[in-house]
Amino acid sequence: MPRDALPDDSETLKAMLLAERVQNERLRQIIRDLQRHQFGRRAETLPEDQMQLGLEDVEQAAARDAAEAEQATPAARQAGAAKRRANRGALPAHLPRIETTIDIDDKTCRCCQGALHRIGEDKSERLDIVPAQFRVLVTIRPKYACRQCEDGVVQAPAPARLIEGGLPTEATIAQVLVSKYADHLPLYRQAQIYGRQGVNLDRSTLADWVGHAAWHLRPLHQRLLDKLRERPKLFADETTLPVLDPGRGRTKTGQLWAYAADDRPWNGSDPPGVAYVYAPDRKAERPIAHLDSFRGILQVDGYAGYRRLAERGDVRLAFCWVHVRRNFYKLATPGPAPIASEALQRIAALYAIENDIRGRTAEERRTVRQQKSRSLVDALESWLRAKLGLISQKGKLAEAIRYALSRWEGLTRFLDDGRIELDNNAVERSIRPITLNRKNALFAGSDGGAEHWATIASLIETCKLNDIDPLGYLTDVLTRIASGHPNRDIDALLPWAYQKQDLRAVA
Repeated sequence: MPRDALPDDSETLKAMLLAERVQNERLRQIIRDLQRHQFGRRAETLPEDQMQLGLEDVEQAAARDAAEAEQATPAARQAGAAKRRANRGALPAHLPRIETTIDIDDKTCRCCQGALHRIGEDKSERLDIVPAQFRVLVTIRPKYACRQCEDGVVQAPAPARLIEGGLPTEATIAQVLVSKYADHLPLYRQAQIYGRQGVNLDRSTLADWVGHAAWHLRPLHQRLLDKLRERPKLFADETTLPVLDPGRGRTKTGQLWAYAADDRPWNGSDPPGVAYVYAPDRKAERPIAHLDSFRGILQVDGYAGYRRLAERGDVRLAFCWVHVRRNFYKLATPGPAPIASEALQRIAALYAIENDIRGRTAEERRTVRQQKSRSLVDALESWLRAKLGLISQKGKLAEAIRYALSRWEGLTRFLDDGRIELDNNAVERSIRPITLNRKNALFAGSDGGAEHWATIASLIETCKLNDIDPLGYLTDVLTRIASGHPNRDIDALLPWAYQKQDLRAVA
């Protein structure tokens, strides 16, 4: 500014200089934030391997539709089985064979009561997998007929399969699912691993198996979500999921919503669990629809869309102190920031109390919080309001303080309810595996593929929360489904129903 343009009023000059300093500090903070993240337009052309990942989900969706169509009529099932038998090829001869003979109980002719004699057999092979070893299960079903009459051929019925006419056992399918959704190993990489053992499986074949499994597991995923919605308290969060957008040559941004329950910090009796739900956007209508029947406390971050859910009166929101702390941490880390640093110290005092009461009953936690935490929280609120009146309202520090004060009712709800945690970390931990999968796959190939992520990851991550082996669990569940497990007893297939079972022999 030219010297002759300076205002004569010194107070005005001071105000202008102060505003300029605030603006400069705000710009510096924005630059620091940008330095923490990498921005940049991604190339619209994708490597072949990444395109393969997108095709996996498209083929899975097609397989899911085929599985649904095959359930319509026996003829459709037979046609699907015949098609697979024609295209599956032979399994490598060097793999060990484990033969199982399924024979009839009565070898007496029903017509003349004479002895039946063996005239042949049907033999089928399916690909099975054990840790670090492939093997072929050979099922032999002898055929019998009577020499003295023409009553027909007698043979034991073939065992049920999840994929009629397909090569894999249920254990093999479970291994593919766990490798993809728990170990973050895309299908084309799994195909490379299998190829090194002389088992040539196309990525599209593995995708077909995953699609069929996802279709059969959908009722179990829905039941898991229903059971969680019956709980009095849930955590909720969401994360982005890029999804291939056909026709545009790029991806669109979908959302995986996570709804979790974990009562272990206050010795609750209900087992922990998490259910993911895919949605193409982040609109407030999504959690409203997902939690339509939920009544209770929902612990969330600061996303405004959850407030719409609470407006109906059945849901009370508890907010996350980690998100409050994070705003002050960003200000305190780069350099001296007395107010932000003191805010961190005051929040740390609350967490110190929580560390001492973790694992106690809800009532014990509430009592301690009333005795020790309430005074700290009340003092923090008064301190924040006082500091807000002394600083520029346009700075990042003012934004951090307003963020906390605008959510104060939800932030302090933990004082009166020992079931509430200080933060949303329980559900954020459940989202991390999805993030790792996203880093390996970059995007889902379709909305249907994203729904598979939600379905299968829900069961696997709930297994992890309950210290249950996902491989043994999925092997047993898929085997029971293939054998016609009744839907009325679906609760017996939920992960926490396996808590006292040793699944190592199953896997």
